[in-house]
Amino acid sequence: MVGVRRAGRVVGAVVAAALCGGAVAGCGAGEGPGAGSGSGAAGAAVRTSPVAGRLADLPARVDGAKIVVGDPGAPRTAQVLVDPRCGYCAKFEGAGGEVLLELAAEGKVKVEYLLASFLDGGGDGAGASGSVRAVNALRASVEAGKFAEYQAAVFASQPKGRFTDGHLLAIAAAVPGLRGEAFDRAVAEQTYKGWVGEAEEAFEATGARGTPMVRVDGRPVGAKDGAMFDAAAFAKALQDVGIGGAG
Repeated sequence: MVGVRRAGRVVGAVVAAALCGGAVAGCGAGEGPGAGSGSGAAGAAVRTSPVAGRLADLPARVDGAKIVVGDPGAPRTAQVLVDPRCGYCAKFEGAGGEVLLELAAEGKVKVEYLLASFLDGGGDGAGASGSVRAVNALRASVEAGKFAEYQAAVFASQPKGRFTDGHLLAIAAAVPGLRGEAFDRAVAEQTYKGWVGEAEEAFEATGARGTPMVRVDGRPVGAKDGAMFDAAAFAKALQDVGIGGAG
C-alpha cells in the first residue's frame, strides 16, 4: 500500500500538499505512537518512540545520499524510502519501522534510509510541508550520533501542518544529547540543504512511485495487504525474506 504517489520536483507544492493531506487524514498524523508528549512549535505535539531506549546507541553513518543505521557487518540490508511529511510514512515508522530498528539494534540487519523531500515540490522547505527542513535536521542529527532516535521522534511528532525549525528543535530537545550549538545552527541555516537535494535525486533515481517503501535485494517487502503498517505482519514479511526470526 502506497501512501503518496511520487510528486517529484516538477509538480507544484499545492498539488503535493493536497496529496499529502489525504494521506495524513487517513492515518491520523500527529497522533503517532508516542510514549511521551509535550508542546512543540505552534502547539504541535512532540512525541518520542516507545523503542527510544533501544535506539539511543544505534550507530548511523552517511553513505553518499543515504543514511545507514546499524552494524556495517550486519548480514542483511533493508532500504527504506520515506518523506518526513508523508502521513503513511509516519504510520509505517510507528509499526514496521520500529521492527526494523529493533532488528538493527540486534545486529540482524542494517537499514539504508533514502530521505525524500518531494512533498515540498522542490521548494526551499518553507512552503508546502517543510520536508526539506526536516530532512536537513535529520542529516544534522547524524553528526551528533542521534539519528535513529531522532528520526523515530520526528515521525512520531509529525505535525498537522508543515515542519518548522521551532518544531524540529522541540523534537530534538526530547532526544537526550542532541540539542547543542552545532545542531541548532545546522537547523537554522539549513547547513545540509545540498545533501537534501542529493537524497531526493537518489530517491527519484530508484524509480519508486511513492512512499513509504521497504526494499530487500531490490524487491518491495511488506507492501501487500498493508503489512508495513502492522508490526507483527511486517516482522513475518521480513522473516519470509530471511531477516529476523530466531538465532
